[in-house]
Amino acid sequence: MIDLIERPQYLKKIIPFIQQQLIKVISGQRRVGKSYLLKQIEVEILQKFANVNLVKIDKEQLQFSFIKTFEDLNQYAQTKKVAGKVNCLFIDEVQEIKEFEKCLRSLQNEGVWDIYITGSNANLLSGDLATLLAGRFVEIQVHGLSYLEFLQFNKLSDNSQTLNQYLEFGGLPYLHHLNNNQEVVLEYLKNIYNTILLKDVVAREGIRNVYFLENLVNFLADNTGSLISAQNISKYLKSQKVDISTQTVLNYINTLTKAFLVYKVSRADVHGLKVFEVGEKYYFEDLGIRQSVRQSNVLSDTEKRMENVVFIHLLRNGYKVFVGQLDNKEINFVAEKNQNKIYIQVSYTLADEKTAQREFGNLLDVQDNYPKYVVTLDDFLPSRTFKGIEQMHLRNFLLREW
Repeated sequence: MIDLIERPQYLKKIIPFIQQQLIKVISGQRRVGKSYLLKQIEVEILQKFANVNLVKIDKEQLQFSFIKTFEDLNQYAQTKKVAGKVNCLFIDEVQEIKEFEKCLRSLQNEGVWDIYITGSNANLLSGDLATLLAGRFVEIQVHGLSYLEFLQFNKLSDNSQTLNQYLEFGGLPYLHHLNNNQEVVLEYLKNIYNTILLKDVVAREGIRNVYFLENLVNFLADNTGSLISAQNISKYLKSQKVDISTQTVLNYINTLTKAFLVYKVSRADVHGLKVFEVGEKYYFEDLGIRQSVRQSNVLSDTEKRMENVVFIHLLRNGYKVFVGQLDNKEINFVAEKNQNKIYIQVSYTLADEKTAQREFGNLLDVQDNYPKYVVTLDDFLPSRTFKGIEQMHLRNFLLREW
């Protein structure tokens, strides 16, 4: 048995649905740990339930290359089914099987299957799958390691050095095998990035202009956390003698978000969260992959990394996140969950009085009683409060379960 490092925040979301007639869909970017989560579910099932038959398909393994269509999948499943037992079907990277949803609907109707699938595409639940399986599935999205998991996986203590390491290398679980060797880590991350780009974007979406796609990723990496629009990108490219239409830019960005490489964050008016159609921000799922693209010094864009990691931490904790617009002022993040909100400003330091007035002042202008935070790298321990707004060190923010 593989020595598994548990990720209980995801496991506890899945456990209530074990042996329920719902398809468990585990989604997320490649290499964030979906396959290992499947193994943890397998262990959980074997420990708690008897009379179980496990059927496992990993589409990244050559031995399953013959399963190309829903007919192939159904034929294989039927040959592995055992009468009188609960048949647990695990399919890793199910999007590699053409029209897989037709087979899953059929198997589910048999009433003897407990089905778990993973996928690396955000549209896994769109189109035919959503129509055929409406109300018959539950989705759990998996992210890379949180900062706390990063410390646990790598047996590290929480300090400024380990935080910088996290901001540079990101949170892909396999990194703990690479002994923090920067050259090796960045080579690994570059390979993962190329796999995502070629398999989940270029091949799956039929992208022709790969050169432009790579330049687009570079642009998003350079402008992480900046308000941009497809029209502005198109204008910029034209200034560089590259003539790409706004619609093409939109289409290409959409393919990157579908592969979970980046997330689009819309602007919304703080007074009622009316979403603006123009101008949004983009953040990467994994800072290490962004670093493999951009190859920048940590200190040169620390605030961008801080914003990125705060955004992903909010997603990981189940928040829906917007960029807040308050008249002509910006709130970095307005995060909603269970009809509650929190407001967050991110700033490298508040040592400068002008910066402090801006960051606290923007939040003071929000006239409601929801919690408000300014996240910095200042060494106030553990935090300080100004007129009800809490200043919090990034490490404390990331170690907290929100």
